[in-house]
Amino acid sequence: MRIAQLANFVGATSGGMRTAIEQLGRGYVAAGAERLLVIPGPVDAIRTTDLGDVVQVRAPRVGGGYRLIVEPWRVTEALERFGPTSVEWSDKLTLLPVAWWARRNGVRSVLLSHERMGDMFAMRTGLDTTSKVSIGLLNRVLVRSFDTVVVTSAYAEGEFRAVAEAAGCPVERVPLGVDLATFRPAPARPADDGLLRLVHAGRLSREKSPHLAVATAVELHRRRIPLRLDVYGEGPHLDELQEIAGTAPVHFHGYVDGRAALRDRLAAADISLSVCPGETFGLAVLEALACGTPVVTADRGGARELVDAASGAWGAPTPEALADAVLRLLTRPEPERRAAARRRAERYGWDRTVARMLELHAGDRAGVLSA
Repeated sequence: MRIAQLANFVGATSGGMRTAIEQLGRGYVAAGAERLLVIPGPVDAIRTTDLGDVVQVRAPRVGGGYRLIVEPWRVTEALERFGPTSVEWSDKLTLLPVAWWARRNGVRSVLLSHERMGDMFAMRTGLDTTSKVSIGLLNRVLVRSFDTVVVTSAYAEGEFRAVAEAAGCPVERVPLGVDLATFRPAPARPADDGLLRLVHAGRLSREKSPHLAVATAVELHRRRIPLRLDVYGEGPHLDELQEIAGTAPVHFHGYVDGRAALRDRLAAADISLSVCPGETFGLAVLEALACGTPVVTADRGGARELVDAASGAWGAPTPEALADAVLRLLTRPEPERRAAARRRAERYGWDRTVARMLELHAGDRAGVLSA
């Protein structure tokens, strides 16, 4: 099997999708597949790695540290040299012509849908309404262009189910995984200083809802809860977040380099705030749970599906409701909630995800992996 992964619109700090692509690629190679990775970059380049060749395609910056391939023919040239049996996309827009190339050449095509277009557009622009007609048309084009659409949650599946059934395109639900060996509970917890230690890790851009996490900490501070919120990540909205935080005990640390370093920070917290209502999955949620840190999240979206009543709590996506959820979670004994968090994460090893994706790349359309 020869699998090509196409990763467009990938920025320097787009950790979730970068992690998923790397872990899937590692699993494909371990299973004996040949793997090619195509990514955008400042110049055309090719390098050989232990996980296969990486083709970097010259692509312009489009803001926020991202680059976007806008010349699909550069991608098809790389694919023609590699000769894949299957191609995996994580981009819905600019690389559609490559899907049509795959169909003409008898190459299997798998779309890994990692966001709901309508919700992401609304959160990025701050607008309450979106062009539902345009997004509906795009989704109808997508399900007619790919052999299989893969979604990571029931929330993500809702965007495609009706149009996919009409087009006869299978929609497979395949939850992503977490590196359980790297993300694990700390052998020793920080000394009890009377503070509620909260953490938020993720890109500081509107579609990830860091504003809501900071506002939740501010609401708890207003209620005179002794706390500290540590925020890890970079992004275009740092100034806005600092303004929201005001004099509340919110500390911004920037990007954390390395998974082990991030693990140590997650494991040191009492509760992780991963409150985005538009996440289609939520790798940050799983990483916190794997560290034994329970999670408070919004009561909708893919992240909510990862948290159960033992490993976290949820509320409407408002600072007041999420602050209430934090306080409810604190009523449970700490050892119990931390053990439950780790158990929940252990349901999501990457081995299950890779095994199902390999079946789909091979053309097996039977069955859906349920969380």
